[in-house]
Amino acid sequence: MRKVDTTISYIEPDSPAFEAGLKKGDKLLKINDHDFHDILEYRYLTAEYEVTLEILKKDGSTEIITIENDYEDLGIEFTESLIDEAQSCTNKCIFCFIDQLPKGMRETVYFKDDDTRLSFLQGNYVTLTNMSDEEIDRLIKMRVSPINVSVHATDPDLRCKMLNNRFAGKCYDIMKKFAQNNIYMNCQIVLCPGINDGENLRNTLEDLGGLFPYVNSISVVPVGLTRYREGLYPLKPFTAESSRETIEFVEKIQNAFLDKLGTRLVYLSDEFYVNAGIDVPDAESYEGFPQIENGVGLIASMREEFDSALKLLRRKKRSRHISIATGEIASCFIKELAEAIEKECSGVKIDVYAIKNDFFGGGVSVSGLVCGCDIINQLKDRINTEVLLIPHSMLRDDDNIFLDDTTVEDVEKALNVKIVPVLNDGYEFIEKILDEELEF
Repeated sequence: MRKVDTTISYIEPDSPAFEAGLKKGDKLLKINDHDFHDILEYRYLTAEYEVTLEILKKDGSTEIITIENDYEDLGIEFTESLIDEAQSCTNKCIFCFIDQLPKGMRETVYFKDDDTRLSFLQGNYVTLTNMSDEEIDRLIKMRVSPINVSVHATDPDLRCKMLNNRFAGKCYDIMKKFAQNNIYMNCQIVLCPGINDGENLRNTLEDLGGLFPYVNSISVVPVGLTRYREGLYPLKPFTAESSRETIEFVEKIQNAFLDKLGTRLVYLSDEFYVNAGIDVPDAESYEGFPQIENGVGLIASMREEFDSALKLLRRKKRSRHISIATGEIASCFIKELAEAIEKECSGVKIDVYAIKNDFFGGGVSVSGLVCGCDIINQLKDRINTEVLLIPHSMLRDDDNIFLDDTTVEDVEKALNVKIVPVLNDGYEFIEKILDEELEF
C-alpha cells in the first residue's frame, strides 16, 4: 500500500478553497463522500459545479464544506504533489540511462519513475508495466489523456527482452484498450542498433500507426551510452552511416503515413541528423512539434524563431562581446546562428564553445547532459567576456544546479563570469545575446 498524504500545503489567494475558509495544514478526507488516493482522482472528483469536501482541521475537528466552483480549479496544493508516492520503475531496461550514471551523485538522480500520473501531469514517459487491470480501468474512467508511452517495440518477446521484464509484452494490448476508449497517446522508441531497428522498427511503427489517431505522435531517439556500462548489456552507438540509414528508413515510413493518414506521425530526434551530417528538416515537417520536449525538432523550431526574430533587429551601432557554452551536438548550429547575428549587428562578437562531456563520457553529446564541472574544466582561463550563455536544459527544472550537483554560482565563481541560461527559443536567444528586447 502506497503512502497517501492529503495534507494541504497551500491555498491560492481568492480561490474557491480560500473563499470557503480552507487553511494550510487542513487534511482533505473525502470529496463528494468518495475516498481518493492520488492527484488524478482529486481532479476527477472536483470537476463538478458543486463539490462537497470533508475536512480534518488542525485542531482535530471535522468539517463539511460545500463549494460552488464553476468548474475551475479549487486552488489547493498538497504536501505531496501526487498525494501519494511516485511509482518507481520495475524494469531493468538494457538501454536505461540511469543505470549508466556514475556513483556518488545525489540520491534523487537515481530514482526511476514509471508513473502514469506524471505522464499526464508533466509529460513523463511510462512503460505501462506496473499497472494492474484495475488501474488501467481507473485511468479510462477518469478520461486521463494523453498518456506518454515508452514503447520501444510492440513485439511482446522483443519488448520483454529490452525491458528485462516478463510482463512487458502486454504494452500493445493495453494501448489498444486505451485507443478503444478514446485515450490519446504519444509514443517514444529508444532505438538500439541491432536490437529493435530494421524490420523490428518497421513492424513497431506499423502497429502504432494502426492505432492512429489515438496514437498521436511517435518519436525515435538514439540510445544514449555513457562510459559507465561495466556489466551492462553490450550495446553499440549510432555511427554517421547507421544514422543516415535510419533517416532513410524512417523517411519512407513517414511518407507512407503521410499518404495514408495525412500525417508523418513518426519523427526522428535531432541527433540522428547531426550525427549523419544531414540538414534537419524544416519546421513544417514536424507538424506542430508534438515531441519537442523529447528533443525532436529543437533545431528546426529554434531556427524558425531565430529567422523571424532576426528580421526585427534595429540597425544600430552596438558594442557587445559575449560567450556561449553548448553541447557538442548543437555547437555547429549555434555557431551558425552566432555568425548570422555578427553579420547583422556591427560591433557584436560571439564566442561559441563546444563542451565535451567528460563527466558521462561515451557518446553523450547533447546540451541537456552537459555538467558544470566540464564547463569549468574546459573554459578555465579561456573566457574573456563578462557573460556566458548556456542552454537552460543544462539545469534541473526550477533549479540552478547541473546534473553533477555543480551550481551556477560554482561555475560563475570559477570562471569569473555571469551565467545566463537561455531557453530553446530563437527570440530569447537573440535578446540575451544583445541584452535588449526585440520590438514587435
